[in-house]
Amino acid sequence: MSERVIAITGGHGTLGQAVLSAARDAGGGAGLKIAVIDHAMGNPVPQGVLALGGVDLTDPKQAEAAITGVISRFGRLDVLLNIAGGFVWQTTDDAAPAWDRMHALNVATALNASRAALPYLRVSDEGRIINIGSAAALKPGAGMGAYGAAKAGVHALTQALADELKSTRVTVNAVLPSIIDTPANRKDMPNADPAAWVAPADLAAVILFLASPESRAMTGALVPVTGRV
Repeated sequence: MSERVIAITGGHGTLGQAVLSAARDAGGGAGLKIAVIDHAMGNPVPQGVLALGGVDLTDPKQAEAAITGVISRFGRLDVLLNIAGGFVWQTTDDAAPAWDRMHALNVATALNASRAALPYLRVSDEGRIINIGSAAALKPGAGMGAYGAAKAGVHALTQALADELKSTRVTVNAVLPSIIDTPANRKDMPNADPAAWVAPADLAAVILFLASPESRAMTGALVPVTGRV
C-alpha cells in the first residue's frame, strides 16, 4: 500500500478509524498518504493525515470540493473508500419514513464521491473504489426496508460502475458486512452476543485487500464479511 493516496469518507466513524489505523500500518512508512473526509469534525488525526471535516457528501458540489482538496494536498488519488453512510431500523408504517434519508446517506454519498474521484482514479496505475454494502440488503427483515433498499442501491452502483470501468485500470468492489461490533451497536443491542459480529479491524483488512494492487483481478464483486460464527 506504500506510495499511494487513499481517501476515506466517513473516516471519523468506528469503521473509518479502523481502516485509517490499518492503512497506516499497511503503508509501512511515509509513502502512503491518507485523507479523511467526514461530515463530523471528529477527533484529531495522526500527523500527516489530511482531515476534511464539515463535508456533506449528499451535496455533489461539496463532494467535488473535498476530492479537489485531496488532490491539492497530495497531487493524486489512487483509492476511494466510501465508508460514509447511515442506518435506521424502521417499519414501513412509521409516521416519518426514512427511505429518502437512507438513500441520501448511503447511495448519494457513494455516488457523489465516486463521480468526483473518477477523473483522478482513471489516471492511477491501480485505481480502486470500495463501497460498503450490507448482508442485510440481500434479504431484509422486519424494520430493514429503508436501510436494505439503500444498501441494495449501493450494490447496484458497485456492479454498474465496475462494468462501466472495465476498459480502465479502475476496479470497483463492495464489502457486505453483517452486524459490525461498534459501541453504538452494543448500546442498541445490549442482550446480543458481539462475538458473533464482525470486528472493525477484520472488516478493515478485507477492505484494504480490495484497495491493494493485488486485488486487480476483482471488480464488481460483492464480498460477504459476516464474521466467524
